Amino acid sequence: MEVELAAMRVEVRSNAPVVLLRAVNGDGRVLPIFIGVPEAVAIASAVQGVKPPRPMSHDLLGDLVTSLGATLERAVVTEVHDDTYYAELWLYRAGHRTRVSSRPSDAIALALRLSTPIYVEDDVFESHSIVISEPEDEEEEPERDPEKLVDEFRNFLREVRPEDFSGPPGGGSS
Repeated sequence: MEVELAAMRVEVRSNAPVVLLRAVNGDGRVLPIFIGVPEAVAIASAVQGVKPPRPMSHDLLGDLVTSLGATLERAVVTEVHDDTYYAELWLYRAGHRTRVSSRPSDAIALALRLSTPIYVEDDVFESHSIVISEPEDEEEEPERDPEKLVDEFRNFLREVRPEDFSGPPGGGSS
């Protein structure tokens, strides 16, 4: 199932960043995946189109993919084990397709940089997605505006401490 980045938020109890993936042609359900702070920064940078003076890790990986003549066909969230999500990067080069294991957060950050579609296996989306009610007033949902999302995340980064990250609820990671 093809998905899009619906929002990125900070989960209140754990102070952990979480991405919300929404089915492109779905019913409004989202798949929440807890991610690390560096990956959240990388995703926020990609959403805002920020180009650093020197390549960051996900920029470097994208440059490697393209300079080797490969194409990232899709990023796919493939499975969940013990609250940990797994993903794959589907690469195509010289007539051959290769799947490379990835954390979902890295796959999303790379896919956004390379304008590549993001997918979630149907059974993963069906069993782990949730319904988030839409607010009555658009002003109640500032994270839909990428600039407000990045500002909110920058505020979070200014206030966060290393000890705030003992892990997401349930012990899982991306």
